[in-house]
Amino acid sequence: MFEKLELTRMAQAMASHAGARLGVVAANIAHADSPGYKARDLPDFAEAYGGRNTMRTTRAGHQGEGDATSAQARIVRGPGSPNGNTVSLETEMVRGVEVRQQHEMALAVYRVTSEIVRASLGRRG
Repeated sequence: MFEKLELTRMAQAMASHAGARLGVVAANIAHADSPGYKARDLPDFAEAYGGRNTMRTTRAGHQGEGDATSAQARIVRGPGSPNGNTVSLETEMVRGVEVRQQHEMALAVYRVTSEIVRASLGRRG
């Protein structure tokens, strides 16, 4: 029942996107000392989710799965070190906080939506 609500679907997609983006941030941090490594990031959630809804497919798989985990991480331009590495730990820490806030917002939306549905059905928490 919950999966039919667009708001719930969007909250699930946002949480999935946050998880995928956190994986990219973690990989960037893990490669902070790797010579020649280029920092990567996923597109913003609005771009990834909005792009998913602009085109309709006739069969699943024509455009990928449509969720954030299938999006390709793109290289982020930034100041490089002499060894060619572009990872900035400060930037990655800020991205990590943004991802955590996005995930918490998705969970809050999902939680409130489920509370509203339960209240409309006459059930309590």
